[in-house]
Amino acid sequence: MKVTVIGAGNMGGALIHGWAKNGELEAITITAKHEATLAPFAQAYPDINTTTDNVAAVKDADVVVLAVKPWIMDAVIDEIKSVLDLAKQIVVSVAANYTTEMLAARLQCGVANLFYVMPNIAAEYGASMSFVARGGAASDEATAQVKALFELCGDVEVVPESQVEAGMMMAGCGIAYVMRYIRAQMEAGVEMGFYPHQAKQIALQTMLGAVSLLKETGLHPEEAIDKVTTPGGITIKGLNELDHAGFNSAVIRSLKAGLKKKV
Repeated sequence: MKVTVIGAGNMGGALIHGWAKNGELEAITITAKHEATLAPFAQAYPDINTTTDNVAAVKDADVVVLAVKPWIMDAVIDEIKSVLDLAKQIVVSVAANYTTEMLAARLQCGVANLFYVMPNIAAEYGASMSFVARGGAASDEATAQVKALFELCGDVEVVPESQVEAGMMMAGCGIAYVMRYIRAQMEAGVEMGFYPHQAKQIALQTMLGAVSLLKETGLHPEEAIDKVTTPGGITIKGLNELDHAGFNSAVIRSLKAGLKKKV
């Protein structure tokens, strides 16, 4: 599969790193406005094609991934649409809230394989949680190809387009909320006597342990919590403090805060 990524910022860059490290794609071409943005990628991955010419970059691609800021999307699409072969090529938007309907309207196309995908920055390490939504005219074959492409960077859920926003809040924004918890755990560790680097390692390993346990066992989190919560013990005291502070409510509210339509 030949993939062109237009845009090498945070999200585009994470995908490029993830795909390049994976090494399974036939060819990767990336574009950016400035050569200085492309230079680190060219140095890290000599087999990647880099260019500032968006038109040239999309001509031979099987999949075109649009990874620019949402307010730049219209201009980029206008620049490349005359050379796209929508009978053969797949076009993917990873720009927040730039949907397949918006792609179709801007491309002025009927039947085409258009997708709206929301990964997160952990794609660089093969650990993204990505949400794939297909346009109304997208084929099953193209959907399978896009799913397989993003599975090279982590886990994938194929969802209705109406659910991508919620997925973005849970995984795209949610990764920052998890990091905020880790920071808080580190600060507590320092207060209790650990050096910051020790507290960071303890917090990271604890998070990794919790995730590994849940993934390996398939347990519901509450079932796993029961395994470390003894009657009258210290764990339940800490859990109750989280509840008293409104921890569950704060997490739920943070995840819903960015939704355009509140639920």
